[in-house]
Amino acid sequence: MSTFHPDPEATGADTPHLDFAGTTPYEDYVQADVLTHLQHLRSDDPGEMVFLVTTQVMELWFTVIVHEWETATHALREDRVPAARDALKRSLRELEALNASWKPLAGLTPAQFNSYRGSLGEGSGFQSAMYRRMEFLLGDKSASMLVPHRGAPRVHAELEKALHEPGLYDEALALLARRGYPVPRSVLDRDLSQKYEPSPAVEAVWAEIYADPDQNAELVRLGEVLTDVGELVWRWRNDHLTATRRAMGSKTGTGGSAGVAWLEKRATKSVFPELWTARSHV
Repeated sequence: MSTFHPDPEATGADTPHLDFAGTTPYEDYVQADVLTHLQHLRSDDPGEMVFLVTTQVMELWFTVIVHEWETATHALREDRVPAARDALKRSLRELEALNASWKPLAGLTPAQFNSYRGSLGEGSGFQSAMYRRMEFLLGDKSASMLVPHRGAPRVHAELEKALHEPGLYDEALALLARRGYPVPRSVLDRDLSQKYEPSPAVEAVWAEIYADPDQNAELVRLGEVLTDVGELVWRWRNDHLTATRRAMGSKTGTGGSAGVAWLEKRATKSVFPELWTARSHV
């Protein structure tokens, strides 16, 4: 057994365990060596590294947020509102970290982006399967978005399952119905594979809940944390739009996407729409 210490003064009782038979327990848990060797650059431009790593970091945040929102949907289904709120509140901090991921890319000039843009080929962010699962959980469903993943059976199966499952808002509205609020059957029994569309009756339900915050404190708190999620998703979309405008103007996006025009349309849409419009009637 080796007794080597890199620090000759590190010989006291507080000396950390430094000698392991294989990889370190930290490496076994975090898989840092895997993570830090996933960057396979395709150009000689030094700026490509930050673009690639930032994109990979975004994918990790997508994964965490999907986990939180799925935890929240399951809790709502089981009437465990505090557990759902806890998961949603954690996701707020994670969304803030995700949104901050734009900062390393937000100042790209067109020349800087063009120096390695060709390396992306047909790659585009709209092809992210984990981001698509986020969108599905927010009620933005589209069967056509499964098409790019037909060549990856596991990913395609996960997305197809998510397409037909209730999202966050579906479970919140089902909870309101179980609490006796008149959520229409047309909303509760809708085709879950379709995009959620606003309902005047649902707007009226939220207005009724918000009109008596003392009596409906738990549901108001749920509505507020969902609104917080919606606000940070809106900020994500607008930060994406701003970064893209700076880097490439109105040119066609990678992968054949419409680029800025598509992002502009997305940026105007609210998540959980009746939670926003109901405020005008309270």
